[in-house]
Amino acid sequence: MNKGQLIEAVASELGDSKASAARAVDAVINSITDGLKHDEAVTIVGFGTFSKRNRAPRTVRNPSTGEPMQVDASTTVGFKPSQNLKQSM
Repeated sequence: MNKGQLIEAVASELGDSKASAARAVDAVINSITDGLKHDEAVTIVGFGTFSKRNRAPRTVRNPSTGEPMQVDASTTVGFKPSQNLKQSM
């Protein structure tokens, strides 16, 4: 499911227009993003937790040349699904 399909599903579930569903989906995504920017974990009960994760610097191999190269430390987003979500799968 992509963002467009998600918007259609939300509009159908709410019985509302795609424009208002798009605003709702964007609001949720922006709220999660803002929470993560402030070093907070974002927990949605029954769904899961989004959190910042730090990756240490590491050495990798260039696949085309085979030469080792250094990758800098970075920050990424992790997601841990809730028990309810796991059981529904």
